[in-house]
Amino acid sequence: MRPIAALAAAGSNPIDAGRRNLLLLIQLRWLAVGGQLAAILAVRFGLGIALPIGPMLLPLALLVALNVLATIALSRPPITNVQLFASLLVDVGCLTAQLFLSGGVTNPFVTLYLLQVVLGAVLLEAWSSWALVVLTSAIFAGLAVVNLPLPLPPHLATILSGPYVFGSWFNFTLAAVLLVLFVTRVAHNLRARDAHVAALRQQAAEEEHIVRMGLLASGAAHELATPLASLSVILGDWRNEPAVAGTPHLAAEVDEMRTEVARCKEILGGILFAAGEVTGEAPARTTLQRFIANLVTTWRRTHPDAVRVEDRIGTDLPIVADRALEQALTNLLDNALEAAADRIVLVVERDGGTLVLTVHDNGSGFADTILANLGKPYQSSKQRRGAGLGLFLSTNVLRTLGGTLSARNLAAGGAEVQMRVPLATIAPDDAR
Repeated sequence: MRPIAALAAAGSNPIDAGRRNLLLLIQLRWLAVGGQLAAILAVRFGLGIALPIGPMLLPLALLVALNVLATIALSRPPITNVQLFASLLVDVGCLTAQLFLSGGVTNPFVTLYLLQVVLGAVLLEAWSSWALVVLTSAIFAGLAVVNLPLPLPPHLATILSGPYVFGSWFNFTLAAVLLVLFVTRVAHNLRARDAHVAALRQQAAEEEHIVRMGLLASGAAHELATPLASLSVILGDWRNEPAVAGTPHLAAEVDEMRTEVARCKEILGGILFAAGEVTGEAPARTTLQRFIANLVTTWRRTHPDAVRVEDRIGTDLPIVADRALEQALTNLLDNALEAAADRIVLVVERDGGTLVLTVHDNGSGFADTILANLGKPYQSSKQRRGAGLGLFLSTNVLRTLGGTLSARNLAAGGAEVQMRVPLATIAPDDAR
């Protein structure tokens, strides 16, 4: 099982995994060359059995040459599955030549084919592993019929019966199939575990990023609260000054400044959203239609007539209006407007126990890189510092609510972003 662990550890880097796998084959091949050479010499000179040493040394020379070429290939990544498969085919071919010259299936080393099968199951893709099983099984059957018998001394000579040879072949094939079946499954489980661990690490990193943003936002809110309060008081005093009250354009400018200060206070009131908190400031009981109407009315104060609402919900539903959910939907409307859209449609509908909020627009759409990394921070076509956090924060708010966010470009132009929120998570306690 050690090679499987090594493969799984290198799974996140295909180039590194290929090099490790090839290095493993090189090391095993050197052991095979040494072991075969020792066996040939021991049988020939130790047991006195007349082996065709010359022809049997040729496959060993081929393995040595293959190892030299494989060592050179280590410095030229990537190492592909086809290269590893071809390398194992050469190993199988050399072993077949050795067995053909030394008795075929009567040679006890015929079981070494299982080593090639196991290596294939660990190192190769599934189709290559099964191809190796079929090939070695066919070669095993062929060696039972075609081989050069060993000139054994009378006290060592033996004859294997046909049923025994068939049973050996069947046993080998069954063992090879089971090995590939279970080893590939174990390797798949390990890769799935590593992918899951990597996803958890990514999620933890994103949540840590949100926490840091929340700390920064909380500090900024604390620092800005005092000067904003002072500005609000000063502007109120100015509004009551006779010189200002008696001059209409000055009074209008002071009122506009007071409106902007109030807007800043409202932004600070939703600052907890930047920390990824689902429960912002005092969630209030309301209804879904009222929640959507209030949100759109507030958004239209700065973007008049930019959005149209399609209410497909039917019967109104009681919900708990939460600042974070409101800000998440506002971000989607802001993104649509910043994509040069002049027609934005907010569709509100219900899909069983799920609230579906869909924003359609006729803007410039999303870049492919943004769609491929949806929900990750700083994925934006805007070049300013801090851009690209809207979808990231919205995704994390929905994740905390048990919902999802998806986005796609429309064939007719523009984009569609869809929020799906379980109604149970925003319903009042007495309505669940």
